[in-house]
Amino acid sequence: MKRISPPLPDTATTAPHPGTGPNASRPETGTTAQVIAFTITRTIINTLHRMVYPFLAVLARGVGVDLISMSYALTARSLVGTVGPFAATIADRRGRKFGMLLGIGLFTLGTAIVVIRPVFPALVLSIILSTLGKYIFDPSMQAYLGDRIPYARRGRTIAVTEFGWSLAFILGIPLMGFLIARNGWMAPFPLMVLLGALIFAGLSLMLPNDGQQPMSTSAGGDRNNFRLVLASVPALAGLAVGLLASAGNEVVNLIFGVWLEDAFGLQIAALGAASAVIGFSELGGEGLVAAFVDRLGKPRAIGLGLAANCLAALALLFLGRTEAGALVGLFLFYITFEFTLVSIIPLMTELLPTRRATLMAFNVAALSLGRALGDLLAPRLYGLGFWFVVVGAVGFNLLALVALRTVKTAD
Repeated sequence: MKRISPPLPDTATTAPHPGTGPNASRPETGTTAQVIAFTITRTIINTLHRMVYPFLAVLARGVGVDLISMSYALTARSLVGTVGPFAATIADRRGRKFGMLLGIGLFTLGTAIVVIRPVFPALVLSIILSTLGKYIFDPSMQAYLGDRIPYARRGRTIAVTEFGWSLAFILGIPLMGFLIARNGWMAPFPLMVLLGALIFAGLSLMLPNDGQQPMSTSAGGDRNNFRLVLASVPALAGLAVGLLASAGNEVVNLIFGVWLEDAFGLQIAALGAASAVIGFSELGGEGLVAAFVDRLGKPRAIGLGLAANCLAALALLFLGRTEAGALVGLFLFYITFEFTLVSIIPLMTELLPTRRATLMAFNVAALSLGRALGDLLAPRLYGLGFWFVVVGAVGFNLLALVALRTVKTAD
């Protein structure tokens, strides 16, 4: 893939955040411990976020609704990401720490609601609030690291925090399956309330107070931040790549638990084990990003990941004839998608450095819209046959490859 030229500089007047500029190559003391804390935090948040997929039918039965109703609930959850750019600009105005703590607070509140009222409307509200918390925490954290880690090494650091995504499936989901099998569908929620409170207290003590520092905003405020994002062709192209790749993944992601249950009769504990297999594949994808993305260059890595994910999706048609083959196929599908997605994140942190938190929030919104689109299409495609699910995933990936050609970055 040929080298592509850097974007035009953002000329808006900004005040640099501590850790940017000449000293950006020297991350502040304690960053390593913070990265570990972020990874643990994201493991817990993502466990709740991801447990819906393998246990979709279990949760639906628990609150007395059908699969289509649950798909609408997940669509609403994904659409919450569209408010992310508005909420996460708080991290550009009030500080990265404030944004992260706000996200954790909403996550904890969301998990508490379903403990108090274990019915379908409360579950939907719980899902929405906890997801909004995730969509505020993640871009705030990524902007924090973008302020402190130089671009040449940022891919590796962000890949480490993304281990929290795969560890949710490796550790969190099997634990949730164990709790659900023993104590019912709502058993995970009290644990999540406790962990959320502990995380809030821990990060309050660990993170520096940055709320009084001049953040990357200008006289135009949030409206000017949005205008700069929406006027940047490379930024919009990068957002499109994430949206399309996410939609392609979601059409498989939403129904894989239902597919395994329908095709092979897997029960709750087995679905938890299957989730762990997928988690290991994602851990492998994140490890590959940590090892290679900074060497390959972010755009080249994304292109390779999208192409490989297309092949893995097609392989599901042949491997999915047996239970073991289905798990192998899912392993390949998720490792290639995770490599793609994690490669996108460090690229996005550098497209508009002076509006870093805002653009990362837009990225979360784009990924959410992609998932919402996939959530709407998945049960309908699956109703026509698993072959249509695969075609949908490949089609979205090919469109993402087209959008990638427009991205420009100094990689």
